[in-house]
Amino acid sequence: MENASRKTDTGILVDQSPAEIIGGRVVMMSPARTDHQRVARNIARFFGNYLEGKTCEVFGDGALLYLSEENQFIPDGMIVCDPGKIREDGVHGAPDLVVEILSPSTASNDRIHKKDIYGKCGVREYWIISVRERSVEVYLPEGEQLVLKNVYTLYPAYLVRSMNEAEKTELLVEDFRCSLFPDLPIPLERIFAQVET
Repeated sequence: MENASRKTDTGILVDQSPAEIIGGRVVMMSPARTDHQRVARNIARFFGNYLEGKTCEVFGDGALLYLSEENQFIPDGMIVCDPGKIREDGVHGAPDLVVEILSPSTASNDRIHKKDIYGKCGVREYWIISVRERSVEVYLPEGEQLVLKNVYTLYPAYLVRSMNEAEKTELLVEDFRCSLFPDLPIPLERIFAQVET
């Protein structure tokens, strides 16, 4: 899962984008857009502050995750509560929470292949985040599958103004809870801070 290299016309090796192994297939990753990086940073910072002094540890974008020989990922965020899974080269075994932020080139892997693998490996909560929609999909395990439990969306002001009171009551959520830390309200505004609308 290291950066893939290629030879130039002069024979010099140059680094390319990092790669994941999904179902035994090497998948090159494109550099993340700015808002993608902002959301990953916001989540790492938010959980990092909360988890300071606790057993669980947050890992931001770029940390390596080794689930099996055929499945080695670089999630956009993870929380690991078993220190025995944390090694010098990355996390070995299922994290407790995994966050993937959608990109056009990775959306089907995040929604299908990786979600299935995370479920089979025992991930306790999985978030799929859409920067464009400013939404967080929360998946929880049912057997060996991760099942969608809720979608939380930070609606733009112009849409909120057009909603009637019933729609506002049903759709508007300021914060939500992670099943791992039920005492911690997670404000959508914090997740999507500085994201262009």
